[in-house]
Amino acid sequence: MSEQVSTEDPKTSVVVSRVIAQPIAKVWAVLMTKDGSEALLGRGAVLGEKGQTWTAADGRTGVVRSVHRGEQIRFWWRKSEELPPSLVDLTLAPTDDDHTLVEVEHSHLRPDLDPAYLQGWWEASLERIESDAF
Repeated sequence: MSEQVSTEDPKTSVVVSRVIAQPIAKVWAVLMTKDGSEALLGRGAVLGEKGQTWTAADGRTGVVRSVHRGEQIRFWWRKSEELPPSLVDLTLAPTDDDHTLVEVEHSHLRPDLDPAYLQGWWEASLERIESDAF
């Protein structure tokens, strides 16, 4: 397990990454399941195809903006329907040892989104994906 956290400009983006000791195909397959989506986004949320909406039990919602199988999924993230969305870009990349680098960049943050909270959220999400799925 390896983890790197960057908050280059905490007002506009948060970046969290983790190396998971599984090949990309396995990590992608997990992310696209109900359990993987919930580990990432919260109970009730399910990621899908471009244009599909997702809703977590705590009221957060979003829309899948783009999907590049095995490489990237990008989606809008909202705390509630009344607020404008921020953007989450999740990418997968192979490492030399057939592990997968998973990176989450959460950008276009508004003042109501605390970068420290989001950093913790994404760190915990990647930990859940790694520990629950593998």
